[in-house]
Amino acid sequence: MAGERQARLADRIRVILAERLEKGLRDPRLGFVTITDVRVTGDLQHASVFYTVLGTEEERIASGAALTSATGMLRSEVGRQLSTRLVPTLEFIPDALPENADHIGALLREAQQRDADVAKLASSASHAGDADPYRTEDDPE
Repeated sequence: MAGERQARLADRIRVILAERLEKGLRDPRLGFVTITDVRVTGDLQHASVFYTVLGTEEERIASGAALTSATGMLRSEVGRQLSTRLVPTLEFIPDALPENADHIGALLREAQQRDADVAKLASSASHAGDADPYRTEDDPE
């Protein structure tokens, strides 16, 4: 039961923050930010907000600083739109999902290339050793 309430609250916080960021903050450091996930603790006192920023590393750092400085205003917005007695504190955490996905993609491409190399070697390979003198053509392998 508590897990369901956590999930609903996390989803609602994600929507509220996404809508607020879509309207924009008055901070020139804020880039193109996407809220990817929100996780709320069991006691509903703390919310970890995961986000990604489209752009360079400098834009990511600047957007993170802008979100951190706007945490109070964003928490007030969340509190105004939620019907809970207590408003959870917000912690903004950069989501490493895009970097992890790029890394996994590179590893998969490398594995595919190695598989192709092994298949190429196997196609021209022959068995090692001498032929079995006791084996006939009718024997199953």
